[in-house]
Order: sequence, then structure tokens, then C-alpha cells
Amino acid sequence: MPASEKGQEVVFYALSLLDTGYRFGGRNPQAGFDCSGMVSYIYAQAANIKVSGSAADIARQGTPIERNRMRPGDLVFFNTRHRAFSHVGIYIGDNRFIHAPSTDGKVRIDDLDSRYFAKRFEAARAYFE
Repeated sequence: MPASEKGQEVVFYALSLLDTGYRFGGRNPQAGFDCSGMVSYIYAQAANIKVSGSAADIARQGTPIERNRMRPGDLVFFNTRHRAFSHVGIYIGDNRFIHAPSTDGKVRIDDLDSRYFAKRFEAARAYFE
């Protein structure tokens, strides 16, 4: 499905932050990001939408959507720490998403069908029309 205007802005902004460092609790590019900090920052800067808190908090703020209805800019959630909604990323299209994983130490793009994330995908949420 094609991206909305806000979704496209979110994706472009997210891509500009590739390779930004990871920091637990990080909320801006200078300090580094954790997953929810990255999403909160990008949504505020690119779409003027306030989402905040943990990945689980952010999940509660969105509209549930089916995986096959995701559009660029929507958020994808994973169970990476043996608890629901423990990781969040931004869907960018073509089955890929951008996120701030602690494992690699920087913002990067991964595939939803990769062995690691396919098993841990939990839900998708939309935050704009």
C-alpha cells in the first residue's frame, strides 16, 4: 500500500538517522537512541505526532492493523525480551523496517522475514491516516 504523506516524511527522516548510535534511554541523535526514543523523536520531528514511553506504551497509543495492511511510517512491534511489545521499529516498505537495536549499537534496517525478527514479530500499529 502506498505511504501517506506523513508516513513518507517519517520514513525519510528515519533514513537520515541511519548509523546513529544506540544508548539505553536515549531520546535524540546527539545522545543516541533506544528503540522507543528513536520512534518518539522521529514521529515528533517528521509528523508532529507525540508518542512516548516504552515500546509497550507506544503500542497502546496506535490503531492495530494487519501486517498485510502496513504502510511506510507505521510501527512494528516485537517480543525480543520474553515480554510483549519489548521492541519497536518503523516500517519503511518492502518488508523492511528501521530500528535502534541494542545488539548492533546503531540505527539500522532489517527485514521482517529475517530469521530473528520473523519469530518475534508481534503486531503493527498505525498512527495517522
